[in-house]
Amino acid sequence: MESNSGRDGPVRIRSPGFGLVKFPIADYTDNGRRRKIRGTRRHYDRVAPMKLRVSSWLLLVAFLIPFPQQALPPAIYGQVDRLAAEEMASLHEPSLSISIVNHGQLIFAKGYGVSDVENNVPATADTVYRIASLSKSLTATAAMRLVEEHRLGLDAPVQKYCPAFPTKQWPVTVRDVLTHQSGIRHYKNDDESINTRHYTSIKEALTQNFSKDPLLFEPGTKFSYTSYGYIVLGCVMEGALGMSYTSVMQQTIFGPAGMTSTLLDDVLAIIPHRARGYSIDKDGKLQNAILLDISNKPPGSGINSSTRDLGLFMVALYGGKLVAPATWNQMITPAQTRDGKPTIYGYGWFVGGPMSTYHGLREVGHGGDVQGFASVLYAIPEKKFAVVVLSNGENEKASIEYIALARKIYDVVTAH
Repeated sequence: MESNSGRDGPVRIRSPGFGLVKFPIADYTDNGRRRKIRGTRRHYDRVAPMKLRVSSWLLLVAFLIPFPQQALPPAIYGQVDRLAAEEMASLHEPSLSISIVNHGQLIFAKGYGVSDVENNVPATADTVYRIASLSKSLTATAAMRLVEEHRLGLDAPVQKYCPAFPTKQWPVTVRDVLTHQSGIRHYKNDDESINTRHYTSIKEALTQNFSKDPLLFEPGTKFSYTSYGYIVLGCVMEGALGMSYTSVMQQTIFGPAGMTSTLLDDVLAIIPHRARGYSIDKDGKLQNAILLDISNKPPGSGINSSTRDLGLFMVALYGGKLVAPATWNQMITPAQTRDGKPTIYGYGWFVGGPMSTYHGLREVGHGGDVQGFASVLYAIPEKKFAVVVLSNGENEKASIEYIALARKIYDVVTAH
């Protein structure tokens, strides 16, 4: 759902060329779930591209892990299954994982396809994906919780909490970085967006060239999307609480929401149920996505999560467990520039652009796309409704297509 300037990777035009792989369907339980632990390695092995055969709109594999939920009419399951199959065929994706929240309750979480094509590992509701820029919504929610607790001042200069960020020609406030009005630039080129260096901390990530550059404009005068700005926000949060960004997120978001599979991406770590990312080459063949280390931008793009966990995030958000309703409403209200003009962004959430209203109801959310992965969190706050869509296929159209998919799912759910 982001424009090209808001992508976490370079734009690529892909040729359609593979359909779906048919695998036998089998049931898995918590005790019998197949697990594969991959050895640590510094570089991903590239494999010979393989052409996947079309299997006529069939789901690759569908696994639903039982969890407490509302009783759903069987027709909803079937229609969501069909929509997922169509989406995977249309965008040529190895897997999708989808969750649905309705009236503030998690009612559906399911995985489709394969999270690791080489080893035929099925995708489930607990498959862990890179969620890319969707990370910003989680980071912003944590920051606003700190604002509620009077640990963070929205109009304080960022250097109050993050002295590692150099002083610029104009002052930059916490509010400015939250709403993408800071003047901090985004990526200049592919070399910056496709990082392969491993960073061990946010302060180390602040040594990247962007922090040395002057601001593009006076903060508060315009909206300009930047993942680099959220690195500064992460540093601010660390300074406000005197702990690492990881600890801040665990204390304020992951723990309270019960997000047990959510953590920062680490190419060197063993992460259970982690999906592998894929792309399509110029001949339409499936291949492993290129190596990317996201440790250079954790707060803006570097969180890994599952569709179940992100559904639980929305349950906690709607239930007032993360921030108060008034704060949530502030986050999804268009932020204004100093001259009073509304933007398409609130505090960590898109509130305009590809999303506006559907059936007269306000839409908000965030998308993310990065080498090998795509994601969307779509919400209709007035109905306490949300859809999370995660995939391990790299496709420049995915975020926009997932918004359309989420609207179709809303129609299916509300029709019953």
